[in-house]
Amino acid sequence: MLALFYIFIAVAIGVSFWQITRILNLRSVIATDDDNNTQGKLFLVFIAVFYALMIYCLIALNVVMLPESASIEGEHEDNLFDITYWIIGIVQFIMQFFIFYFPYKYRGKKENKALFYADSHKLEMIWTITPAFVLVILISYGLWQWNNVMDLSDAEDPLIIEVYGKQFSWDVRYAGEDNALGRGNVNFIKGINTMGVDMTDLSAADDKQVTEIHLPKGRKVIFKFRSQDVLHSAYMPHFRAQMNCVPGMVTQFGFTPKFTTEEMRQNEEVIAKNLVINKIRKEKGEDPYEFDFLLLCNKICGASHYNMQMKIVVEEEETFNKWLAEQPTLAEVIK
Repeated sequence: MLALFYIFIAVAIGVSFWQITRILNLRSVIATDDDNNTQGKLFLVFIAVFYALMIYCLIALNVVMLPESASIEGEHEDNLFDITYWIIGIVQFIMQFFIFYFPYKYRGKKENKALFYADSHKLEMIWTITPAFVLVILISYGLWQWNNVMDLSDAEDPLIIEVYGKQFSWDVRYAGEDNALGRGNVNFIKGINTMGVDMTDLSAADDKQVTEIHLPKGRKVIFKFRSQDVLHSAYMPHFRAQMNCVPGMVTQFGFTPKFTTEEMRQNEEVIAKNLVINKIRKEKGEDPYEFDFLLLCNKICGASHYNMQMKIVVEEEETFNKWLAEQPTLAEVIK
């Protein structure tokens, strides 16, 4: 598919240069009705090919799209994407038709005379007010969704997790039974205290540092982010969540997982993607891939940026509580 795209671009560029050359060589030649008919028909051929490629890409490349959101809050982001996608798609489809049909319909003929239409206040109001109205609706919906993810003041019994970014890995810390994280600062980093937790803070004693993120299905999770060195971006694509990790400050967002990992693996879209991925991996002689939620870094933070991945496991709350209870506290690990 990518090769076909490159071929199409090369042909388009070649035709453009050919047309420019013809124009430069034929500046003194007046176009005839036959020339105008030919050019008008070429416009129709182009729009037919353009629509065929567009429809093909929509169908064939749908496999690269993310599956259904795995968080409740992410549903609204998917809705916003779908609304924007359809509005742009419908407008683009109609406008492209007119852009290429009108040169054919109004192609030059000897008996035709040009009509000079100065302006229309009515038309200008329509094409100004209508897009403005649509934009206001989309922006308002987007702001509401932003507050939905960022305003965590009304969260009931949330799970508090700190994600600490550094070149080129993640460290993760869960709040203990007091549901409060102990203070953290880069100046406290020493030995196995890789997150710089202030162990003199009473809230830090029952915190738990882990190497894999586990989340309970159906419970609000508040993530707090710090960075040790450069700007990182914690990205959890399947939950439609992303936040910059900024050195010297704490950022945060929250979401509620709605599917366990096992449930997501049974999703039809995920199964279809896995088939495509494993077909490629089999051809390369690689082991088959199994779906997992991931925490990624979406900032190019250095040479080994691609290594910043951490597995996320979503499970039923009973299973999660059992797993969390098995993890040692910082007071037990850092003596």
